[in-house]
Amino acid sequence: MSKSIKVILRLFCTVTALSFMTNLAVAGELKYKRTIESYTAPDVVLVNQDGRKVRFRELIQSKKPVILDFIFGTCTTICPILSVSFANLQRKLGTDSQKIQLISISIDPENDTPKVMKDYLKRYRSKPGWDFLTGTRADIDKVMYAFNAYIPNKMSHYPLTLIRSDEPGKWIRVFGLMGSSEFIDECKKVGIK
Repeated sequence: MSKSIKVILRLFCTVTALSFMTNLAVAGELKYKRTIESYTAPDVVLVNQDGRKVRFRELIQSKKPVILDFIFGTCTTICPILSVSFANLQRKLGTDSQKIQLISISIDPENDTPKVMKDYLKRYRSKPGWDFLTGTRADIDKVMYAFNAYIPNKMSHYPLTLIRSDEPGKWIRVFGLMGSSEFIDECKKVGIK
């Protein structure tokens, strides 16, 4: 299959999924489960979309609010929907978008190179403050286990967003898909305006 056909198919699948999810959200059928959980981040070194090494624990313990999800660069199902939420939040915040830290963790470290991740973020017109991180399979697994997000196969992943609360070690765990307004509401609950 040629590269242009693959791009067209990926775009079609993404648009179809986004359209479907938007229709569900408008119909009030988009549901998610929200819980408060305690997590301890592993002390691992990951690599961001610029090829820069990042100490994961230090990154998420910054003074900024942190929002975290688990995606992969070639996903055509729920990852684009989660990424649209991040992009919409950055757009809504405008120049204040750098006051929060968005982190997407690759669940496909074998294929998500810094170039793949950088290209992925460009598709969503990401701004500074949104990092896409990858690493060794062992380090990615440590992060996934630490946040109770481990899945053995990337194709069976689920929509999960974690929002660090103001309380040390506490996270809002959002399982499922949220509409844009619901996502913004969840962010406001931890002081992201």
